[in-house]
Amino acid sequence: MDLAPQTFRITRADLIRYAGASGDFNPIHWSDRIATKVGLPGVIAHGMFTMALVGRAVTGWAGSPDAVVEYGVRFTRPVVVPDDDHGTEIEVRATVREVTEDGLTRLDLTATCQGEKVLAQARALVRMSR
Repeated sequence: MDLAPQTFRITRADLIRYAGASGDFNPIHWSDRIATKVGLPGVIAHGMFTMALVGRAVTGWAGSPDAVVEYGVRFTRPVVVPDDDHGTEIEVRATVREVTEDGLTRLDLTATCQGEKVLAQARALVRMSR
């Protein structure tokens, strides 16, 4: 069973706010000059910010943050955020892989940006609200 997809917009302003909240001021998250100098296609979203947005989708599906028992991902591709008013979008999808004997639900997650997967081995174990 597939759950309803969720979409999240990311702008440069979001990256600045996340940098302030997290303390991660690496210039690859705000300077095109530095990002391209180190071989990136442009400014990229913080990996943990991307993971947090996918986590937000998981908590939405589960019904509350405390319903998430396990959650993990591997980063596979950076999320490039253009310097414009629109930014980019991440689409998050989930498929119910299994409902365990103790009532927990295993989700296989997919996060894409511009049609490309940005996470691998993205999974969650949740207590789904009824």
